[in-house]
Amino acid sequence: MLNIPTDLLRTLVAVVDLRSFTKAAHSLGITQPAVSAQIKRLQFLLGCELFDKSAPGVSLAPQGNDVVMAARRMLAINDEILRARSGARRVEMLRLAIHGDFCGARIPQVLADFRKRWPYVCFNIAAAGFEATIRDLKQGELDLAVVVTRSPLPVQARHLWLDQAVWVHSETTRLSPHGPVPLVSFGEECPCRQSAVQALSRIGRGCDFVLTSRSLVSLEAAVIAGLGVMVLPRRCVEFAGLTGWEDAPLPQLPELHCGLFLRENEDRPELLELADDIAAALRPPLGFAEAVAGPVRVSGSG
Repeated sequence: MLNIPTDLLRTLVAVVDLRSFTKAAHSLGITQPAVSAQIKRLQFLLGCELFDKSAPGVSLAPQGNDVVMAARRMLAINDEILRARSGARRVEMLRLAIHGDFCGARIPQVLADFRKRWPYVCFNIAAAGFEATIRDLKQGELDLAVVVTRSPLPVQARHLWLDQAVWVHSETTRLSPHGPVPLVSFGEECPCRQSAVQALSRIGRGCDFVLTSRSLVSLEAAVIAGLGVMVLPRRCVEFAGLTGWEDAPLPQLPELHCGLFLRENEDRPELLELADDIAAALRPPLGFAEAVAGPVRVSGSG
């Protein structure tokens, strides 16, 4: 009976996950020609082409997608057998993208509680806009992502919910009755900033971007100091210990569409559990949030 060496499957998965033969070679500690040779050998054993040569970059053919899914399962079983024999677990890195508005105190607590149950899991967290995040999920560069947009999300998510955008200020905040509103925010791609600008424009008021930062701690400190006002999802205001400006002399803000996504064909129990933990922490109380959607599948070429 024909047997497929697991090293060939591991090389295939590395190429797909890293979207590069060169990066796969570096990660595996072998040369790029060796990677190419292993892929050719695997294709010979299977009797089919795994990659779509007509597409740019590293793109799987339809049969390649099926092989990669099966390869992940086989490698997981192989690694589990080895861990059972050695009594040790391999450290697993989960790659997350969490919108800056949600990167407050609640997420670290969720991760800390999760790691008590899954001590061999580590986290790498980044923040990016919606388009970049979905692209990275499709390309296999992320395992889990939490995104926020001003419009309904166009792809299926594991969890979907709504949250209300609210103005946030401090007792030291001073606004001119008719002048530009001082605004602190994450940047141009931030849906909260976009909501603020659009709402102010609707009533003929401008805004001054007095502080733009990728650090939620810096933005919160700026609000507390009275440097300017900020827009956040209501749930994040609760996490940060800030107070929503319910009677603000400013226009009404819209609801925000929030979603939690997993990479395609992702069924690792630890990642599914983490996704549900994060969603439970971020969703507003029942009655405001939308119903939970089915398991996510963000499709892509690899």
